[in-house]
Amino acid sequence: MDDDLKTPLQWQRPPGWAKLGVPASARGSVLQFVLQRFSHVPQAVWAARFAQQLVRDGDGRVLQAEDAVERVQHIVYPRHPPHEMVIPFDVEVLFQDADILVVDKPHFLPVAPSGNYVAQTVLSRMQHELGLMQLAPLHRLDKDTAGLVMLSVNPATRDRYHALFRDHAICKRYEAVAPADVRFATQVRHASRLEPGGARFFTMHEVDGAANSETLVQLLELHGAWGLYQLQPISGKKHQLRVHMAGLGLPLRNDPFYPEITDPPEGDFSRPLQLLARSLEWVDPISGQRRYCESRRNLQWPVAAV
Repeated sequence: MDDDLKTPLQWQRPPGWAKLGVPASARGSVLQFVLQRFSHVPQAVWAARFAQQLVRDGDGRVLQAEDAVERVQHIVYPRHPPHEMVIPFDVEVLFQDADILVVDKPHFLPVAPSGNYVAQTVLSRMQHELGLMQLAPLHRLDKDTAGLVMLSVNPATRDRYHALFRDHAICKRYEAVAPADVRFATQVRHASRLEPGGARFFTMHEVDGAANSETLVQLLELHGAWGLYQLQPISGKKHQLRVHMAGLGLPLRNDPFYPEITDPPEGDFSRPLQLLARSLEWVDPISGQRRYCESRRNLQWPVAAV
């Protein structure tokens, strides 16, 4: 039995899980109740959830299908969109201790449940594969971007690690493929003000005003019309690297949103965004040790001739 079940009072509902109230008049088994409540969900879906210990009460205790529903006040379970697309790429664990987990994420896989993605996320996969239901991401990484993601394992130390990102005390380095520009052979600092707006409700754009975002840009290699760049975000705004590079006239290769919307149809994995979260470097706030993790993934470099 895992630690979550030994200490139910410390259990917190994981992101992407739903909480269903049970009326005092309810009778029968938990399975009968959820089947009646969600008549559109096949019994096989609920059977799989029970088999995987993914149905719990409000305190985190595992519920069995045959348990009496009148003894339960809340039923907690992971949401699964009815037609959630499978992302056919794996997540690799690079580092794990009692407090954090660092994984190497593929392109196309979201970090946390949102919209049409619940099971097909880094968070859900790691929770179920590792049995760490209290996992929580410590920072954002677009689903289109591959590379390193750090997650909190221990709720008691979560804020100490989140502070690494909040206080910009962690060094994040990215690699990207974009049009070659020798002006960036020497590192260039680009700062601007980013605000929500642009072609879609979720896009960002640069506007006039005091800068609230900053990126260091440097060209590492040249190959024909393309360049391999190192990007180091000093701040952590949504889509920051993508917007900054597009604003510099260097849109990232295969970017579906910047500078214009060209997103491929659902299920097309043929044009991954050429952006990789290559490394994380930090001083551990608990042990004081210096840590470094590096992605084992690679971009499509050098760019093949068409």
